[in-house]
Amino acid sequence: MLPYFPFEQDVFSMSLGVRALRPEETLIEVDAPRYADEVALKAALLTAGHAERFQGGPGTEELQWETLTVLLPAMARQSPEHFSLEVDGTRWCWHNRLLGTRTDFTPGDAASLPLAPLDWFGRQVQEDLLLLAGTHEGFPLVAGQLCFPSGWCLGDKLGRSLLAVHEPVPQFNAKLGPSTLKLMEGLKPGRPVTRCNWAISVTERLDLEPRTLPEWRHLFDGITPDNAGERCFLRLERQTLTRLPRTRAILFTIHTYVAPVASEVEAPGRRQRLARVLRTVPADTAAYKRITPVLAPLLGYLEAGEADAGWNG
Repeated sequence: MLPYFPFEQDVFSMSLGVRALRPEETLIEVDAPRYADEVALKAALLTAGHAERFQGGPGTEELQWETLTVLLPAMARQSPEHFSLEVDGTRWCWHNRLLGTRTDFTPGDAASLPLAPLDWFGRQVQEDLLLLAGTHEGFPLVAGQLCFPSGWCLGDKLGRSLLAVHEPVPQFNAKLGPSTLKLMEGLKPGRPVTRCNWAISVTERLDLEPRTLPEWRHLFDGITPDNAGERCFLRLERQTLTRLPRTRAILFTIHTYVAPVASEVEAPGRRQRLARVLRTVPADTAAYKRITPVLAPLLGYLEAGEADAGWNG
């Protein structure tokens, strides 16, 4: 079962759904059973198309280094069974026990790491990492490592403002644009926020750049009420936003989780809730999220299960 079930009411709602990160929660989540495979997949994708999945041009080095100096100590403190950090003067030593690696480097010294700082750090975590210029109007996207997107790619968004990035999302800017900008403006160092985004997919693969669609488009075929629970997947993005204290940049993290719908609706009431949410998704949003082709069989699956369980709502 996934760590989140993001449906808090019986109707679809377009809202930011943002809350403060609780003290016991972490910016970086370690899904230990999947960690090695997902980090290895990241490395393979970056090898296959590095420029398409990592961008960190001139002027972003300071932001990248601050990401490391803020998050590595936090990860070592919060997950000591997986990571440790030793600091000796200007020299840092990072131990990743999950990968069995040790990296010595000096923050700020580009020659001390084999890769750009954000690129190296992205290979230590399961999250995608995006950096927005927190002191520039519109909060443009200026750097990122993006390996597991849901229907978009880094090259199309780099340099664009936050609202321009979200322009393809139906009704987002009209309904949520002002509140999104207000949220960004109000972010304070040490007070990160989190939200959970969701989608329905017909594949459990994590890398869903638009160009990959021909590779899995055929999976839309043959979905019926009898098999939709296993053939359709709930895809979650656990997102966080945090303002870095020195550069004032905003770090946006995305940890993607995917599981068959069947495994996520076993608890009482979940079938009913998901079915009602899906029935109330606006047509343009359903098309954008690629729900439309599977909506009828998925509702058939969910509602048949309600009947079997004795639901009458």
